[in-house]
Amino acid sequence: MIWTQHLTGYRIAAVSAGLTAWLLVVLLFCYITPDLHAATAPATAEKAYPRPLESYQDDGTPGIWSKLVSRAYAEPFNVVATVLFVCAILHTFMASKLMQIAHHYEHKFEHADDHDPASGHTRDTLSTKDKYRFKATLFHFLGEVEAVFGIWLVPLFIAIIAMKGWGSFTHYVTSVHYEEPVFVIVIMAMASSRPVLQFAEGMLARFAGLGRSTPGAWWLSILTVGPILGSFITEPAAMTICALLLANRFYSLNPSDKLKYATLGLLFVNISVGGTLTHFAAPPVVMVASKWGWDTPMMIMHFGWKAVVGILIANALYFFVFRTEMKQLAQGTTGEPQGIRRPIPAWIIGVHLGFMAWTVFVAHYMPLVIMGFLLFLAFLEATTAMQSTMNLRSPLLVGFFLGSLVLHGGGQQWWIAPVLGGLGEWPLMIGATVLTAFNDNAAITYLASLVPNFSDSLKIAVMTGAVVGGGLTVIANAPNPAGQNILQGHFNGGVSPLKLLLGALIPTLIMGAAMMLLPG
Repeated sequence: MIWTQHLTGYRIAAVSAGLTAWLLVVLLFCYITPDLHAATAPATAEKAYPRPLESYQDDGTPGIWSKLVSRAYAEPFNVVATVLFVCAILHTFMASKLMQIAHHYEHKFEHADDHDPASGHTRDTLSTKDKYRFKATLFHFLGEVEAVFGIWLVPLFIAIIAMKGWGSFTHYVTSVHYEEPVFVIVIMAMASSRPVLQFAEGMLARFAGLGRSTPGAWWLSILTVGPILGSFITEPAAMTICALLLANRFYSLNPSDKLKYATLGLLFVNISVGGTLTHFAAPPVVMVASKWGWDTPMMIMHFGWKAVVGILIANALYFFVFRTEMKQLAQGTTGEPQGIRRPIPAWIIGVHLGFMAWTVFVAHYMPLVIMGFLLFLAFLEATTAMQSTMNLRSPLLVGFFLGSLVLHGGGQQWWIAPVLGGLGEWPLMIGATVLTAFNDNAAITYLASLVPNFSDSLKIAVMTGAVVGGGLTVIANAPNPAGQNILQGHFNGGVSPLKLLLGALIPTLIMGAAMMLLPG
């Protein structure tokens, strides 16, 4: 009892000291930002974040590098925002290592002495267990890829407030459009529901049946039909369905690491280009379709049919390379994967598909999306017997990732726009592909839409690069975090960014060649 009283006293003292320290930090912060509580009216060009591109008045500056240096001198905060963004990117490459550290501390916590205090347990032992628990939780959080960009928002926000003021900060965070993250959360939750998955699985089973429903046949069916389906049900929905089916039908068979990463890279690339048969399914297309006057016939003519050709070639190549392992997986198959096989009435499936259609139709009207989602949740509750448990953790994490990426991306337009605007057709396509690996491809096309006097051929080139490079990293395309979140449990230590890049590289080259070399 005396020991616990001492422990409580120490904790109270520690908490008091911590609160005092935070209070001092807050007071100091208020001191260095005298306009902290200023009005939140739109800021001037000098105080705005991000600074409007036209305020630089550097159209006559020759050369991309000279323009970037000039903008960095004119607005030093550009460098701060970009450095923090680069730190976030580097952090994603460290995520798997951080997860390993978290598991190390979890192991230490589980094997620490766990005697009752009354039987001689010491304060130091309990303190050690608390430290292990805290460190395990901390490193697990730091290793969550979906949380990385949100973590780096904290120093970004502090820097904006300190250097630009509270008004600029609030104006920025309230002026950013969050429709896409909210849409992805809702469509991902709906697409992962049992009726939708059973419907999609039944449809893909018909194609897999042509190959006797072997693991290889399911692999081809999911990676071919699924991405193309994304042009009609949106890429986030297609990614969710394909990833869940791959987890159940393929990854559960424990293929080799090479095949795991090849499949993941192929999935990301195929989903990214598979949504280009329409003008409303792929995020990078949605960002510019209205402004550039692009419609579905135009998308099919210049992108869609080429994407289908590229998907078929890439899938055939990877299937040929891994054909021996595919046969081995087929021999090790023991039957249907476990799961709930109770048939679901067609009308329930129809209602679910109707909710998804509504969400796609009103995707740019956040209140209507949320209203539809609330009604969807009510319908799930009313038909519990035909539903599986709705797990919102993955959709919310992915939405948090995308929202954070949008907030970071706004501060990168100062260098992305000049880079895109100063390149020719082929260099622009290659440049957009590379930039997409380090920024969301929707942000790339959006910034390209801000470049004046962009010709039709350059518009097609930048869109090609954006969708072709959408599978190189997890941050390259909005649906990628959803796929990684669903499948990362099948990768020891989490998904390696470098191995993902290698797995997606060949399909990326194939898609780029198909898009740029085929006529249309």
